[in-house]
Parts: sequence; C-alpha cells; structure tokens
Amino acid sequence: MLVNHFKIAKRTLSRNRVFSIINVIGLTLGMASSLLIYLWVQDECSIGKHYKNASHLYRVYERHDRNGEISAAAGTPALLPAELKQQFPEVVYAAGLTWEEPHLVQFDEKTVRLLGRSAGVDWFRMYDTPLLAGNPATALQAPNSIAISQAMAQTLFGGVTQALGKRVLLDHQRDYQVSAVFEKSHDSAEDTYDFLVSWSDFMNRTAWAKEWGTSSPQTRILLKPGTNPAAFETKIKSFLKGKHPGIGSGFSTELFLQPESKAYLYSDLSSGYAKGGRIQYVRLFSVVALFLLLIACINFMNLATARSIKRAKEVGVRKVMGASQSELVGQFLSEALILALPALVLALELASLVLPAFNTLTGKQIELPLTSPTFWMALIGLWAFVGLISGSYPALYLSSLQPSRVLKSAFRLTGRGLTFRQGLVIFQFTLSILLMIGTVVVYQQLDYMKTKNLGYEKDNLIYVTAEGAVASKYETFKQELLRQPAILSVTRVNDRLSDFGNSTNSVHWKGKAADQNTDFQIQSVGYDLVKTLKLQVKGHDFSSALATDSTHYLINEAAAQRLPYQDPLGQDLTVWNKPGKIIGVVKDFHFGSLHKAIEPLIIRLNTEASEQTIMIRTQPGATETALAQLRTTYQRFNPEYPFNYQFAEADYEQLYQKERVIGVLANLFAGLAIVIACLGLFGLAAFMAEQRTKEIGIRKVLGASTAGIVALLSKDLLTLVLLAGVVAAPIAGYSMNQWLEGFAYRIELSGWIFLGAGLFALVVALLTVSIQAMKAARLNPVKTLKSE
Repeated sequence: MLVNHFKIAKRTLSRNRVFSIINVIGLTLGMASSLLIYLWVQDECSIGKHYKNASHLYRVYERHDRNGEISAAAGTPALLPAELKQQFPEVVYAAGLTWEEPHLVQFDEKTVRLLGRSAGVDWFRMYDTPLLAGNPATALQAPNSIAISQAMAQTLFGGVTQALGKRVLLDHQRDYQVSAVFEKSHDSAEDTYDFLVSWSDFMNRTAWAKEWGTSSPQTRILLKPGTNPAAFETKIKSFLKGKHPGIGSGFSTELFLQPESKAYLYSDLSSGYAKGGRIQYVRLFSVVALFLLLIACINFMNLATARSIKRAKEVGVRKVMGASQSELVGQFLSEALILALPALVLALELASLVLPAFNTLTGKQIELPLTSPTFWMALIGLWAFVGLISGSYPALYLSSLQPSRVLKSAFRLTGRGLTFRQGLVIFQFTLSILLMIGTVVVYQQLDYMKTKNLGYEKDNLIYVTAEGAVASKYETFKQELLRQPAILSVTRVNDRLSDFGNSTNSVHWKGKAADQNTDFQIQSVGYDLVKTLKLQVKGHDFSSALATDSTHYLINEAAAQRLPYQDPLGQDLTVWNKPGKIIGVVKDFHFGSLHKAIEPLIIRLNTEASEQTIMIRTQPGATETALAQLRTTYQRFNPEYPFNYQFAEADYEQLYQKERVIGVLANLFAGLAIVIACLGLFGLAAFMAEQRTKEIGIRKVLGASTAGIVALLSKDLLTLVLLAGVVAAPIAGYSMNQWLEGFAYRIELSGWIFLGAGLFALVVALLTVSIQAMKAARLNPVKTLKSE
C-alpha cells in the first residue's frame, strides 16, 4: 500500500510540474532559513553549559534599592570572592575576574598586543578550560604568574612546551612567569582573553580594590553539590551591609546569584533582576523560523486546495472503487512528504553554501554537525513536520469529498474550503508584514542611536592607548601634538566613553546622614576634558593654572540632582576620603549604551600616568593629516610600541553590534518571508487564470480591456493582502513596543511604518499576481474558445 501511495504521488507531482516546483522552492527557502536559525539558537543556548561544573557555577551580582528605584550591576567589590570563600562553607571555590584590557607583551625581540585580565587562583578549577601545560590549582597562585593561550604560546615561544617557565614583560613595566598554557575557546561569547594574570598582582597594584565601597570586578563562585542556591542566596543577601559604609534608610545593597548557564542569555540587569538579554532574540528568531516554515507550508496547502477542483473526480472514482478515507489521507500526505524530501536536501545544501557568510555576519563559527545523531533526528523531524503540516488540510479536505457531489456535475470550491484558503493567504501575509514592520522599527531605532545628540561630539574624536613613554611623558606628548595644526585638543581618561566610569558609594557631602548612601559613577581624567569632548559646563573645567583644582570635582546634572544643594558650585564633596569642592556641573552626556539612562557621574582630576586612554580632537576635514601627525609623534615617543587608534564613533557603534546583527538578520528573513508568500500567490494566480480561461475569452470577445481583466483576476487576492495588513498592525505595534522598552532612549512608533509595510506588501503582491493576470489577459480568444 505504501509503495502504491508513493507511485501515485510521483505521477501526480510529475503531471503538475509548475506547481510542484513552486512548492519545492518555497519549502526549500523556508527549511533552509529555519535550519540556519536552529543552528544559531542551538549555539546561543549552549554557551555557559559545557563546563563540567556548569550546574554549580554562579555569578554574584549586586542589587541596589534607592528609595524604591531598583537597579543591578555585575560589578562587585574586589574583596568579595575571598570573603565568600572564607566565611561560607557552601562555597568550594571563588574567583574574581577583571575587565578585558589590551596590553603589550614582550619576549626577547618579539612584541605583540593582546587582551588580558586578572583572575582569582581558583579560576581554572572552576572553569574546566583545558590546560595544555601547568597545574589548575597553582596556575594563578604566585603574584607574578601568567597563564597564556595556546596561540600566544605559539606566537611568542614557538609552542606549548617551550612556553612554560619563560618570563614575559607586560607594557615594558611588569615581569611575569608563564605558569600555564590553556586552550582558548573559539566562541566569541565566552569570557574573552589571551592571558590571565594573578589576582594578588591586581590587588597589589590597585589601591581602590581594597575598598568595600567600590564595585567593578566580577565575582564567580562554585557551590558544593547539593547546596540549595535559593537558600544560599538568602544567606548572603545582606552580606555587604556590614561592609559598605553608611547603608541604611533610603538605600540598600544586596547580593544575588545568577547561574553561569544563564549568564549569557539573561545578561540584561535592568530593574534589578537578570531577566532579559539575548534570550529575547533567541525567542524572537525561534518564532521567525516557525513563521517561515508555516508560510512555506501554507503555499502547499493553498495550491493543493485550489487544485482540488481538478482532483475531485479522482477522489470520487477512488471512493466508488472502495478506497477508504484513511487510504486517501495517506495518499495525499505521501505526496506532501515526497515533495518535502527534495526540498529538505536542497535546504541542507543551501544552508551549507550560505553558512560561511552567516558566520561572518553573526560572528560565530557554526558548522553543520553532520556526525551528530541529534542533528539528523532534527532534520527528520523538520521533514516530517513540513510534510505533515503541508499535507494535513488538503488530505483531510479532499478525502472528505462525497462521490455523489463530485461526479454528477462540475465541482467548484465553495463554502468552508474557499474560506479556509482565503484565511491561509491572510495568515501568510500577516506573518510577512509583521516581519517587515519589525525590520523597519529595528532599523529606525539603530539609526536613532547612531544620530542622537549624545551631549558630546563623537565626530573627529580619536582614541589612543596610553602606554610606555606616551603614558609616562604624557604632558610632553600632549604639547607635541598640540603643535600640529590638524589637532585641536588632547586629554586623557581612564576609560573610553563606551565604558565610562566605575561604581562607588564612597561619596560624602555636608549634611549627609550616616545611614544615607548613593551610588555614583566615577571617572579619572586629565586636563581639557570639557574642551576635547565639547561639553557644556556651568562653572569651569580643571585648570592647570589653579593648583587647588587637583583636589576638586566636576559632576554631571544627574549627580547634581542626587545632592541636596540648590546650587552645587563651590560646595564640599568628599570622594574616597579625599575632600574637595565642586567646580563645575557638566550638562548630561551619554556614556555607555542608550539602553540605560544617564547615571550620576563624578569626574576627578588625576595627573598620574595611570590613565589608559588618550582622546584627541582633530580639525574637521583633516582626519588623514591628523592621523599622519599623530602616528609620527607616537612612534617618536614609543618606537617599541605598535601605533593603534580607534575613532570614537566606531567604538560607540560597537555598543549596538548585537542589535545591528539582529537588524540584518531580520531584513533577510523578512525578505524571504515575502518571497515565499509571493511564490504562493504566483501559483494561485496561475491556477485562477487557468480555471477562468474561457471566461476571459468571452469577456474579451464582448469588449473587455486587458486592464479590466487584470483587475478582475487580481482584486480578490489583493483584498486578502490588504486584510492581512489590518490584522498585522496591532500585533506588530504591541510586539515592537515591548522590544523598545529595553531602551531608555527610543523612537516613537509612527503610523507610516505600518502603512508603509502594508503598502509594500500590497505592491509586491500586485506585481506578482499581475504577471499571471497579464499573461491570461493577452491570450487570443480564438484559441481559448475553439474547443471544450
């Protein structure tokens, strides 16, 4: 019986090649897109779960409550990991991790710039990163120890075995001995670094790290198996209350946990809880994959249902000959499954071809897991899903036809069958228009972030890393640059504007209650910050002509609102136990992402050589000249260091790389949805034209124009597309408002977005249908009417 089903299906599909090809193309595009999304989603969901101890690994975060305003941060006091391990027996291991920083690493005559961090001694025992040399327990124990990646060992020493025990020089200042070589993960979403230095080294070099009131590094812990994480979280919740100075009414800080397996997908800490982040895009594209599959399946349903007119008599005859309804259902499902099989093969081939470009776009290294049984099971599931969904309604509809109805007269599709087919077209285009509206909104939000007035001018602003003689002889370097006509201003800061400031609550002012506490961002800078960024300031910037400015502070408007002063200028302010006065209030400017509101900021002057970034303002239109002058000056001061720079605008845009990738993917998938939907319309229009050939001939004989016939054949389908736009608008409006809530600064949805997406779908549908309508309208009536 099964073999017979497949024989009949093969003959039927061969007789209707045009419609079979349309269905195969639609199913191929739908399955290929869904396959790529499946691989991407699978990769996203696997991050953080591959560690041996993944089920017991946690990150410790801070949650702040300022008079009911809840916020959270991944940064914690640098002293916290050691204290947690010492005081709580549930903690097996604990390690701190600092931020990623570029460093110059030198061995003999070889010098390379690589990314490094500091990590606690337990790091390699918590995260089972494969060590190719060295002991996980002692790799980061000695103050001068450094663990390096396999690639770094190959570059500097020629191999893993040659690296162990060798000494390297960091930034021409600090000497370290290689204690371990690890295998670096290829996943860009992991904690990125080329090397790790010991935590004790970081603590010895960093004065503020010894204060409980300053939070910046991350804290990771490994709990004992069997520990209830919720109970342990409750236990450590108030741990910082005795550590932070002055926590009391109106402000509180508490600790909470996040499983390492969820840290990547749930990285959004807005409103004080880790409840959003990339998981939103995983869910979104999972839905998109389903949408694309459904759109492709609907094409099959529509065309099969439309062609039921031609197959009605076949059903009637087979029923008269004794065929049961279940046999007919099996027959039509077999046809759908046969059609889905070549589509699956083509989809697999298409996905393989576009995967390199897809990886380049998403920054991943995904491969088709052809050796994985799970992958092949997923492919079989995809094939069965598409085949069964595509063939379900046509099979049930056609098998239910009564022989007495279809054999005694010409059968026409009416009633529920026609309504269902129209509903499918509406549903199909509703999904397509939803994707188009989402694409437009994402693009507009990205454009808004790119063009928004940030409160400073990011154009013609260049970042250069301060190191070597450029750092130690900064003032001389600065004066040399200012002699160049293409360079307007120079300053230095501790962090780039994309990562400006560290959190501290070690801030005091006149009249502050002992139990009052407020978090501020703090940034150390050199002279001429206001001039270089072109900020607006009430008061004045730090001036080298005023010796007292070295102990004073600038604040932004958000910080001024947190202080009790009606006019903050000249008022006392103590930061990190260093008293001073407020000499200027800077108009709020954006530092960091537009996802977050502007935070209170205190800017302190630091003339030491510790600032890591130099900011240079160039003459508009003289970028190439300024870069050449900057390169020459830099290399004269730092001949041993490679010259590297970055434009502030490019650094700012990297903040939204995730949204940019999502926008491009949304564009691609929305385009595919329209293409697949229009393939179905093309097939329906061709079938309608074929069914009404004689009617068209008669109308032409009676004087109907080509335009009139095109309108006749097009209006029904275009009405369905119009209805789809009406249905899609409120759904898209709600969905995109939910997405935009993730941004503190966002666009407002306007009606033309919805109108434009609907009109675009309508125009594309009109062009698609018109091709077949014009073809039918131009047929010679003599040929269409001469025979029955």
